[in-house]
Amino acid sequence: MRSHLPAVALLAPFLMPSQLAAQAQPQSFGTWTNPSRSVQVRAHPCGRVMCGSVVWANAKAQADARRGGTDKLIGAELFKDFVQESPDVWRGRVYVPDIDKTFSGTITVVDPRTLRASGCLIGRIGCKSQVWTRVEDGGR
Repeated sequence: MRSHLPAVALLAPFLMPSQLAAQAQPQSFGTWTNPSRSVQVRAHPCGRVMCGSVVWANAKAQADARRGGTDKLIGAELFKDFVQESPDVWRGRVYVPDIDKTFSGTITVVDPRTLRASGCLIGRIGCKSQVWTRVEDGGR
């Protein structure tokens, strides 16, 4: 009797594609909201780095960004050139549209639903940290 094991082994990658895709994507990718829930940013791959673009913002956040010099907040890239240093830590640049400045920043994945975003003006001076929460698909 002939074994069907080799055929099953060849098909295995196609039997659970969503599980395999989930394992391939870092936990930091996805849509996140800031503590005041005024902005949502989608973290996504940009070549070999991670970027994060605004996909939703309330009227106040958009007005604050305009006053700071960012005419169009939706689509603005807030996370720039983030390089993965370890499975849960990314370092790059954070753009703050309210003041039209870019700072060095770190994103740390706390758990699948939480990340901590922190940034400093120069070195370790003027540092600030925020806890962001994952947005479920279709949520605001």
